[in-house]
Amino acid sequence: MPAGRYAPSPSGDLHLGNLRTGMLAWLFARWSEREFLLRFEDLDAERTVDGAEAQQFDDLSAVGLTFDSQHGHASTRQSERLGLYTEAIEQLTESGMTFECFCSRKDIREATRAPHATPGTYPGTCRNLSEKERARRRAERPASLRLRADRDEDGAAPKVSTRDQLLGEITTEVDDFVLQRNDGAPAYNLAVVVDDHLTGVDQVVRGDDLAASAPSQAYLRGLLYGAEAASEVVYAHVPLVLNPEGRRLAKRDGAVTRSALREQGLTDDALRDLLLDSLRLPAGPLAAALESFDPNRLPREPWVFRPADL
Repeated sequence: MPAGRYAPSPSGDLHLGNLRTGMLAWLFARWSEREFLLRFEDLDAERTVDGAEAQQFDDLSAVGLTFDSQHGHASTRQSERLGLYTEAIEQLTESGMTFECFCSRKDIREATRAPHATPGTYPGTCRNLSEKERARRRAERPASLRLRADRDEDGAAPKVSTRDQLLGEITTEVDDFVLQRNDGAPAYNLAVVVDDHLTGVDQVVRGDDLAASAPSQAYLRGLLYGAEAASEVVYAHVPLVLNPEGRRLAKRDGAVTRSALREQGLTDDALRDLLLDSLRLPAGPLAAALESFDPNRLPREPWVFRPADL
């Protein structure tokens, strides 16, 4: 069955911006009669905090989110799906769609690019190394694995567009982005594409700071699973929550998590209603708010949260 999803990283408590995006993902999914799945993106072991999954599940449930199970489980973890990512990388490699890259971030930052290249994109340094050169560099530094994106005869990267329910058409250059880091861990862009496709997710609702990655992910989904699989995905990138200084909200801003707000006397119902009000939806259970939900009437500007106003 088609599904939407929410996919937090278990690196600590969720803040109001995370909860609001999760609520929007739930509303979009239920409004479009999709299942709604929870996935913990825990590939970065250094950032994963013990107990964070349970706390995040409690926080999301407290503001009314409900989840559908898959194979008897209420959630999935990327750390338990490593074999699936390996299979995808092997599929691309067998098709000649990957290459080893030995560049550091500093190397990429300081590299000279072709005149037609977009600033900030991968300069192609390791794209056409000889086997002898690759062998030499392997002895100096472990390689990451990059996607060998199709390029035209002038070497320009392909431009890919996706349609977004809130932002309209999003068009970006598909760079030779990383599929596997040089420590062997699958990269985010690969894992999220594999997970979404194999769990039936065809609706992606997330913060608009991730909008630029949608065309690359759609491109990769097409390579792995076919053009139809890529075209069926519906995107909606939603505005972020900002602090009073206009910066993206973060836990360092103080009382912006459920636990911190509860200590200040804000009940779970009041927190849910606060988030609904920021979306111009009526207070009360999410099922009731769903009756008034219309993506076309959602705020298109960021929500500025001021703890002092509570």
